[in-house]
Amino acid sequence: MSFEQLKNKRESNLAKMLGSAGGPAGGEKKKTKEDYEDKRFWKPTRDENDVAYAVIRFLPANEGQDLPWVQYFDHFFKGPTGQWYVEKSLTSIGQADPLGESNKALWDTEIESNKNIARARKRKLHYVSNILVISDPLKPENEGKVMLYNYGTQIHQKLMAAMKPDFADEKPIDPFDFWEGANFKLKMRPKKMKQSNGKEVVFPTYDDSAFTEASELSDNEQALKGIYDTLYDLGEFTDPANFKTYDQLAQRLAEVLDIAPPKGSMESAPPVLEQSAPVVEAPPIPAQTDSYTSGQEDEMDDIMSHFAKMSEED
Repeated sequence: MSFEQLKNKRESNLAKMLGSAGGPAGGEKKKTKEDYEDKRFWKPTRDENDVAYAVIRFLPANEGQDLPWVQYFDHFFKGPTGQWYVEKSLTSIGQADPLGESNKALWDTEIESNKNIARARKRKLHYVSNILVISDPLKPENEGKVMLYNYGTQIHQKLMAAMKPDFADEKPIDPFDFWEGANFKLKMRPKKMKQSNGKEVVFPTYDDSAFTEASELSDNEQALKGIYDTLYDLGEFTDPANFKTYDQLAQRLAEVLDIAPPKGSMESAPPVLEQSAPVVEAPPIPAQTDSYTSGQEDEMDDIMSHFAKMSEED
C-alpha cells in the first residue's frame, strides 16, 4: 500500500494482524557467515553484566506486504558425525520437510529415546520486522536508522498483547503504527535454567521489556514518509527460491546422521528413523549468546541459534 493508504487504513491493519496470529509462516534467504554480520540487522548489545537496554519502534508493513512481520522455522542440531545440521525448514513455506517427517516418525514410535532425539532436532521459530532504533546507548551509531530485527516468541507475544490486551482498562494499540503506535523499551537480562540432564545454562530474558504510552513517531509527515520509503522488503524472507529443496535437505540430513545417502528423489522415501549415535547435546550457552524467544523450549531454541552461528565460523 502507499503511504497515504497506510495512514487511512490503520484500524483494518490492526484487525488483519490480530487475525493472522498463528497463520502462514515465512522464511528467510540462505544464511552464510557473512549473513550473520548483515548490517541491516539490529540486535541488543550487552554490557559487562550481560544486561542490554534499547528503545526501538516497530514499523508498519510497506507496500506489497500484508503484515509488518514474517516468520520462519529452522532446525539446528549436531549429529554423530560431528557435523551441524543448520537449515531452514520447508514447513516455513507450507511444504513437506524431510527432518520434520523424520521427527514425526521418531515421535510416533512412542519410544522415549526416539522422542528425545526428536526434541533435540525440533524446529525453531523466528520473526523478522522493520524497526527504527530510537536509543541504543552501547551502539549509538545505530540510532535513527531503519533496521531489521530478528526476534522470537517472547517479543512477539508482547506485540500481540499490545494489540489485544488482557484487561478492560488497557487500550489496544497497533505498535507498528506511525501515528498511534508506541516505542518499545527493550530490557534484556540473564536468567539461569536447568536442562533435563541437570546442567545449568544461562539465557537472556525479556520479561522487563514493555511498550511506552502511545505516541506519534513524528509530527513531520515528510520525515515519516522518508522512514516508510526506506523500509526493507520482507518478501525475501518468504521467497521459496531462498529455501533448499526437499532432496537437498534430505541429502544434508543423511550426511549429518551418517546414513546412506538418498537415491533419486526423496519425496516418496520413508523418513529417517535411525542414526549411528545419539544427537550430540549442545553445551551450555555462553553469556554473550544471542537470543530472541521465551518459554523454556523457545529459549533453548535461541541457544541453538547461537551454536548454529558458531558452526558457520568454524
